[in-house]
Amino acid sequence: MKYQNTLEYAQQQDKEDKLSSLRDRFHIPKDKNGKDWLYFTGNSLGLQPKSTKEYINQELEDWANLGVEGHFEAKNPWLNYHELLTEKMAKVVGAKPIEVVVMNTLTTNLHLLMVSFYRPTKTKYKIVIESDAFPSDRYAVQSQLKFHGFDEETDLIEWKPREGETLLNIEDLEAILKFEGDEIALLLIGGVNYYTGQFLDLKRIAEIGHSKDCVVGIDLAHGAGNIQPNLHDSGVDFAAWCTYKYLNSGPGSLAGLFVHEKHSKNKELPRFAGWWNHNKETRFNMRQPFDVMEGAEGWQLSNPPILSMAAIKASLDLFDEVGMEALREKSEKLTGYFEFLINEIGSDDIKIITPSNPKERGCQLSIQVINADQSLHKKLTENHIITDWREPDVIRCAPTPMYNSFEDVYRMVTILKELL
Repeated sequence: MKYQNTLEYAQQQDKEDKLSSLRDRFHIPKDKNGKDWLYFTGNSLGLQPKSTKEYINQELEDWANLGVEGHFEAKNPWLNYHELLTEKMAKVVGAKPIEVVVMNTLTTNLHLLMVSFYRPTKTKYKIVIESDAFPSDRYAVQSQLKFHGFDEETDLIEWKPREGETLLNIEDLEAILKFEGDEIALLLIGGVNYYTGQFLDLKRIAEIGHSKDCVVGIDLAHGAGNIQPNLHDSGVDFAAWCTYKYLNSGPGSLAGLFVHEKHSKNKELPRFAGWWNHNKETRFNMRQPFDVMEGAEGWQLSNPPILSMAAIKASLDLFDEVGMEALREKSEKLTGYFEFLINEIGSDDIKIITPSNPKERGCQLSIQVINADQSLHKKLTENHIITDWREPDVIRCAPTPMYNSFEDVYRMVTILKELL
């Protein structure tokens, strides 16, 4: 697109934006004078849909009026409430309904998935992660290695950027698998890197891993609701993601889990069990031998926490109404405009480390601050611009297509330029 560095251009883009009305369906934080903050941290905590209170209040009302009978008589019966989320969540991540379930939290789900899919032997036991993986992923795989009796340092292989570079190169992952693939059991890769915002080619990663008979898992914490991962077509074995970032479900809310359909009927996969991954037809007979459900629901352990799921339902209903294709179309334009304006500043004090190719990123741009301290980030905050700082030197900004506008982006960069 031929962008223009003017407020009038930004306002015109908002007038032409078919999704602009979505902003009015979210609570935008305000300063003490009632003016909207410029909120660019949907990559950390998404804003609250105005419908969320209504959805949660419905369950509180049914609980008050029905007690335990709400499991069957509530407007949205609690017994199978999680099923109300499945199809819409599957659309968001590009999966079949049988491949998706909403449950637990992200790292808990990763551990439950590794119980099934990290099955090391004496000769094939190593795990590959990206070198700057989110800390929780690193801690999780290190603890799995240690639990199985392996060395958490030497048996963890890091896929690193090349010398002097920031982004990962897929050919380097191929080289790792070529030379060490016979000893690698699992690849656990962040689909969108939390620090750089780089969106990796999931299908190619799956092909590379599977060529050496490795299991491939993906952490989509910064991908779900942001990019279109097309999990089913990618061929990855499993994935997990949180819902409180781009999926706007509230702080610490439940997570999502994907297990590819090719594993759906394999009841011999080892797994931890609870009564909610037992066959729903005989679950309440109580004294039956364990009979695991097919598909992703076969990894559930407990009955669903309704109040958290109600918040997720409120957000997913918005996503289903709009569709990921329309959101991605706006996201590419909005982040492209953001990138254009930052480059227009022409400052040697900052640079964007996120890929410039829209197909290799979501909405997040990571702005590296040269000779960094947090002073620039603090000044942005003082000007009611909400971004986040990640050590050692990056300000992460995510113009989210659900509720950010072109004018938001223009005003943010105007203030950034003044501060620089």
